[in-house]
Amino acid sequence: MMRIGIADGLMVLIFICTLSPGVGKAELIGEVDTAFRWVGRDDRVVIEAYDDPKVHGVTCFVSRARTGGLKGTVGLAEDRAEASIACRQVSESLHFGERLPQQEDVFTERMSILFKRLHIVRVVDSRRNTLIYLTYSDRLIEGSPQNSVTAVPVPRGNVIPVK
Repeated sequence: MMRIGIADGLMVLIFICTLSPGVGKAELIGEVDTAFRWVGRDDRVVIEAYDDPKVHGVTCFVSRARTGGLKGTVGLAEDRAEASIACRQVSESLHFGERLPQQEDVFTERMSILFKRLHIVRVVDSRRNTLIYLTYSDRLIEGSPQNSVTAVPVPRGNVIPVK
């Protein structure tokens, strides 16, 4: 019978976690350096764009800190929980690919090798015909209350289809 040690099990878990894709894929728009590092990349703030996969014509722009150094360069550093979000209508009209749930995790992305993730959640405000986007991070043990919110009003003639 083959036995797997704790170290081997942890390596398998790390491998699986790095393979699992997020719900959405970020496009790097720009970045600025915030601290010089002798080895590896500098610490920086990045601006990324996420297109809402179910609402064609809405893009969310997220700025957040990225840790540099050797650990950050190879993907082992844990990024800070702070992020800012601004979502905008970027086309003439909005098109809904399908009915939207009242609340849905639209994008998730790893912020550390195992336990920390960035989330962007879409919430439908039917009364105001508005899409609200919230960004926050969580951890396996404890999350962060730091968050940012933005809203995209949908023209009255284009009612948001809700499940």
